[in-house]
Amino acid sequence: MMRRRNFLAAAAAAPAALTAQSAAGQTPDEPARRGASIARRGALAMHVGCQRGPTTPQLLDFFRRHGVNHICGYPPDPGPEGHWSVDDLKRTKDLCQQHGVALDMVALPFLSSSHIDRETRGAIMLADDPQRDRDIERIQKMIAACAAAEIPAFKYNMSLLGVLRTGTTPGRGGSQYSTWKLAEAKDGNRLTRAGRVTEEAAWQRIRYFLERVIPVCNEYKIRAACHPHDPGVPPAGYQGVVRVLGTVEGLKKFVEIEASPYHGLNFCVGTVAEMLADPRREICDVVRTFGQRGKIFNIHFRNIQGHRDDFRETYPDDGDLDMLAVARTLAEVNYAYMLMPDHMPHHADDPESLQAFAFGYGYINGLLQAIATPATS
Repeated sequence: MMRRRNFLAAAAAAPAALTAQSAAGQTPDEPARRGASIARRGALAMHVGCQRGPTTPQLLDFFRRHGVNHICGYPPDPGPEGHWSVDDLKRTKDLCQQHGVALDMVALPFLSSSHIDRETRGAIMLADDPQRDRDIERIQKMIAACAAAEIPAFKYNMSLLGVLRTGTTPGRGGSQYSTWKLAEAKDGNRLTRAGRVTEEAAWQRIRYFLERVIPVCNEYKIRAACHPHDPGVPPAGYQGVVRVLGTVEGLKKFVEIEASPYHGLNFCVGTVAEMLADPRREICDVVRTFGQRGKIFNIHFRNIQGHRDDFRETYPDDGDLDMLAVARTLAEVNYAYMLMPDHMPHHADDPESLQAFAFGYGYINGLLQAIATPATS
């Protein structure tokens, strides 16, 4: 396994704990005013992005037509080697540049959001040695390859249950909104091939991974962005698995392990909203908690109707969250990376969701222009 060498001093000096910011004394629109003020002073650096794959000329042209100049890309399948080479990454980056798109991030070829019973490379989350160490070593090699190809970040999941949903709810114009109602979930007692995974075991597996991967990120200055668990489940678990990254407190603990400027979140606004009892009221303070500490490396900019244990995924303008307030809060904390549509609603006339994503790109670009434009008297 690659040695942990040349660690950044910043990693050792990183804060050991996160504390939630108090909203006492704030009026509801105070954070929005602060964000707008910061944006007017020229601090707005965030931009629309996307993570759809595969990364092909056709899809890159689609992005460019709809105002997307930055993406999280998908290099070719690494094949029997199990990891990308520097040449694999450079070819993907060159293809993006030929189409006027910047490759800001890549999605690892494993540690995806799939359910463990469908996952072919699940050793890391199953604690299945010695394959776990071999897969971690492959990730270490891909971090070094990202540095050589000048790709500054990657995203990944640490999930056994994937994305849990119970069905769909009719939405506007005949769309279908993906839905989770815990009370209607029918297979919560069925164990996966992972068996029972307690809170302690889940944290042990996460810590084992982070202790071997984040120091390599420090060495090569590559950001690692982890997606929260979607959705959170009851404390006792679901299908035998406790989802420790399904609460805000769990995410705080996660980023404290191997604290580093290169260890943070693929912050999904929709998924975090799914953790909250009152998402509209709470979401901006959660964004502020992680954003002020530089722990947000990518944003899935999506909306929901509902709350923890009972929600529907909507178009960004059709949910309960004030997405303009979220964008202004991101400006307030000087977030500088991508905002991307995610989990857009489905419609039979749009089987690949191209129309839905085009709407999402335009919506995000419109919000960014609105908060970056100085107010006129």
